[in-house]
Amino acid sequence: MTDGESVKVWFREGESVESMWATRTGPDHYRLENSPFFAYGVSWQDIVEARPAPDGTLSFVRVVEKSGRRTIRVFFDGPHAAQERIDAVLAAVNVRGATYEGMNRIYFAVDVSPDIALGPVVRFLTQEGVQWEHVDPELGTVALRDQLAPG
Repeated sequence: MTDGESVKVWFREGESVESMWATRTGPDHYRLENSPFFAYGVSWQDIVEARPAPDGTLSFVRVVEKSGRRTIRVFFDGPHAAQERIDAVLAAVNVRGATYEGMNRIYFAVDVSPDIALGPVVRFLTQEGVQWEHVDPELGTVALRDQLAPG
């Protein structure tokens, strides 16, 4: 395997299994190339350590270097959610500086870059009645508490 090669890194947490695209950056180190839909504690562009599992897949070991990006997951109102509402909310998320990728039409991973405050994004989602959860970092971190402060 050579540096720059795209591979899949597998995240296994209990019964949950997810693979994410990654680019090799060095021996056993990979930069994540998409946002997580199920894994916690990682975000797009984090550098992770992964090693071959017995089945031959690359298995996540630990985070080596955080990218500074934050991930939240957004869930809309089930299969009957109005597409116009979903489109409007996601467009407003973009206006606030965040990007997203969808797993399907109601479940999205939202990426907030290090230079964008997380607070306005999550306050907007809460005001709109959209279900969301923190994926990375944990709510208890000082930096995240500061960003969520009213204002």
